[in-house]
Amino acid sequence: MKKLFILLLCVLIPQTKAKCDEGMWLPLLIDRLNIETMQKMGLKLSAEEIYSVNSSSLKDAIVSFNGYCTGEIISEKGLLLTNHHCGYGAIQNHSSVENDYLGNGFWAKSHEEEMPNEGLFVDFLIKMNNVSAEVLDSIDYSTPEKVREELINERIKAIQERETQDSHYWSEVKSFFGGSEYYVFIYERYNDVRLVGTPPESIGKFGGDTDNWMWPRHTGDFALFRVYMSPDGGPAEYSENNIPLVPKHHLPISLDGVNEGDFTMVLGYPGGTDRYLSSFGVNSATSLYNPNVVKVREEKLNILNKYMRADRALNIMYASKKARISNYWKYYIGQTKGLKRLGIYEKKQGLEARFSDFIALTDLNKSIYGTVLSDIKAAQIELDKTTLPRIYLNEAAWGGPSFIKLARRSEKLIKAIKGENDSLLLVAIDNFKDEVTKSFKEYDKAVDQEIFVKMMEMYHNNVPKEQLPKIIKKMAEKYKGDFQKWGKNIYSKSIFVDKKKMMNFFKNPSAKLIEKDPCYKIQKSILDNYFNEIVPKRRAPQKSIQIAERLLIDGLRKMSPEKVFYPNANFTMRLTYGSVGKYRPSNAVLFDYATTLDGVMEKWDNENPEFIVPEKLVELYKTGDYGEYANQNGDINVCFISNNDITGGNSGSPVINQNGHLVGCAFDGNWEAMSGDIAFEHELQRTISVDARYILFIIDKFAGASNIIEELTLVKSESLE
Repeated sequence: MKKLFILLLCVLIPQTKAKCDEGMWLPLLIDRLNIETMQKMGLKLSAEEIYSVNSSSLKDAIVSFNGYCTGEIISEKGLLLTNHHCGYGAIQNHSSVENDYLGNGFWAKSHEEEMPNEGLFVDFLIKMNNVSAEVLDSIDYSTPEKVREELINERIKAIQERETQDSHYWSEVKSFFGGSEYYVFIYERYNDVRLVGTPPESIGKFGGDTDNWMWPRHTGDFALFRVYMSPDGGPAEYSENNIPLVPKHHLPISLDGVNEGDFTMVLGYPGGTDRYLSSFGVNSATSLYNPNVVKVREEKLNILNKYMRADRALNIMYASKKARISNYWKYYIGQTKGLKRLGIYEKKQGLEARFSDFIALTDLNKSIYGTVLSDIKAAQIELDKTTLPRIYLNEAAWGGPSFIKLARRSEKLIKAIKGENDSLLLVAIDNFKDEVTKSFKEYDKAVDQEIFVKMMEMYHNNVPKEQLPKIIKKMAEKYKGDFQKWGKNIYSKSIFVDKKKMMNFFKNPSAKLIEKDPCYKIQKSILDNYFNEIVPKRRAPQKSIQIAERLLIDGLRKMSPEKVFYPNANFTMRLTYGSVGKYRPSNAVLFDYATTLDGVMEKWDNENPEFIVPEKLVELYKTGDYGEYANQNGDINVCFISNNDITGGNSGSPVINQNGHLVGCAFDGNWEAMSGDIAFEHELQRTISVDARYILFIIDKFAGASNIIEELTLVKSESLE
């Protein structure tokens, strides 16, 4: 039953200037490093109420969603909120032309209607601890690198085993500050996660690629799942006997919304930042890596768009794959522009100049840090020589035609066929059948063939000839540069591009048949070339940069002992805090902090698939039937921005107000600050979130899913003048 709490509050004087604190902080340390600042900004909670091992706290409502996003528990029955784009693959898997949940949405009216998702899991953080002293015991600047690695690896293994012995938990030890600190994280995993509700794409992806990374935004980017546990209360694989999770904590949802200057914090699992990247690394990103990744992805998107616009079945089939490609296609465009526009290369050079001055202060500094910058520079030059084959391996081969991965994964089957163990062979066949099923789930032969042709042509034309796989050089000569002819040939002969042929293969599995297959030969030549020829050339410079960056970060921390440093993101739980606020993206332009449904209607264009508005939403807009979810002006807010510090992996993270209540669900960053993974920009960095009231409005008024609303804890404040 829905719980509605009314809070009586004294009227507060609103802050008009957005405040923030750069950094993605470990919740374990906020009591020592951050809580005083957070409370001065408006937080009403204690550090113990945010992170605690011994009692219920906010961290107990936050999950790592399938290892790449964040989710939060919002009811006493294990209901989970995350982004639509985080649940996109699961939604797609349940969709078909007959049951088009991507296009029409889905709302379970009962637990029995909730749909299981094979392979989908969530992890709850049980606790984290600093184990730096144990991992780094007796290791100093003079310890040989090989000895250092061996000692650290042995100790990490021992810690992980010790922390999870005689339990169902799993653990990992992660390095921070380049390997200067180490923390252990203990998790509990739940594998029964079911789809509860999703708006149609016209809401969940409103704006599509056009609005991706942009503000103002009008996207209802959310989806609902439910975590299930075994009848005895523990994690379990999917079973009809499982029951909804009883969480340690769930987030109440605020009906108050947000105003400019309001305190906000985000708890989630940011994937990766590179805030200590050198000027040499920045130059490599803007001039070499980013533009070439963009170029390859753009060609793949052109092909997918052509086919997807012409066929709804193909649109559904390739929706998730296209989303994965397009997201970072646009990201790298924006990052390059941002790094250049904000002069990050020059700022890094300035920091390195000050670091050089610090090195020169003492003989000890010279002995420890004297070659750090020159080592990074030399190593980056060497790495850049093999960056193009690395990009084309990842983007044009492994991320290109489907058969590359499938053919590579057949090698385990080859070994089993050549062996003499029948039981192992049966296991290998079953495992490879699963790979075949996955490979042909998002597959159309004509689409895949066109991608193959374009990717091989680009591979040949852009990678230095001496670094090309032999098969590409050989086929370019054989077909006289006609890659269409090459594609037509292999797609007519190979078993790896035809599901029927592949299934017939299992009637009489043959290692010889696989090894003679043209697609198998292509993947083997491409991947063997990379691992045997390219990777060995990258090992030494990569190791050199790793060591030098560890020393660089160590030196920077000693150079500025008064400054509190934070570690790069690495898919561990972090807290960031800031406030709601507008920003100026460029001269004479001021962006407000919130959008409303008016903006959806302004963008409405049913001739453009990215800006379709459902008829029901139009009706609700015309009648103004927003219920208790309307703002103080009687409008319905859609999205808002805050200056919280987030990155990929934070998608789906809760935006939490000063009282610990959910006010939004983070789903994006802003275009002007795409350089943020490398350099945080206080005046520009913004987190884009869907307003919690819009989520409730869509669930209640649009979908009519009152059963979902009833299990939520809704909170509304009343001010006393």
